[in-house]
Amino acid sequence: MNTTTVAAFLAVDLLLVFTPGADWAYAIAAGLRDRSVVPAVAGLIAGYAGYTLLAVAGLVVLVASSASLLTALTVLGAAYLMWLGWGVLARPAGLTASTSAMASSRLRVMLKGAGISGLNPKALLLYFSLFPQFIDPAAGWSVAAQTGLFGTLHMAACAAVYLTVGVLARTVLRTRPSVARAVTRASGAMMIVIGGLLLVERLAAR
Repeated sequence: MNTTTVAAFLAVDLLLVFTPGADWAYAIAAGLRDRSVVPAVAGLIAGYAGYTLLAVAGLVVLVASSASLLTALTVLGAAYLMWLGWGVLARPAGLTASTSAMASSRLRVMLKGAGISGLNPKALLLYFSLFPQFIDPAAGWSVAAQTGLFGTLHMAACAAVYLTVGVLARTVLRTRPSVARAVTRASGAMMIVIGGLLLVERLAAR
């Protein structure tokens, strides 16, 4: 496969990953609330792994071409995102939570992350609209193999960026509890706003 094509895909993909959104908000909130940001990021990546498998199987095209299914996904994802955002607002960062409590909630944190990325219609559209632009039938690789490569590169980029965002949020704000709470509330508010915008955008497009 042409390395120039891969580099061009990475350049565009990184621009999208570096754009703050629901994933950023969740990574920041997890960085401030939990002992480790890894479970949250692992959950976010798990959601994208699901999309990658769908894309490799060719099912993303079928889902993205169904207006009713996209609307249902958007409504569900937006409602879930706003619900999580409200939870973050109601319980701002607490850096003194017990280790046992954190350990017991790691699976829940991961599942929430998978829900955020897995129910985000923007992710579906990214896989549907971005990937085909870089698929080259004459590249010597099958379409499924190229799709799998792009999906893997996207997940790697997300993992690197979100881990950095979460760790930086925790490290920089560790000694500033009042600022940490303010940033956590801002992250929760961002989730609610993004969820509302997704909902309005999709319903307006019907």
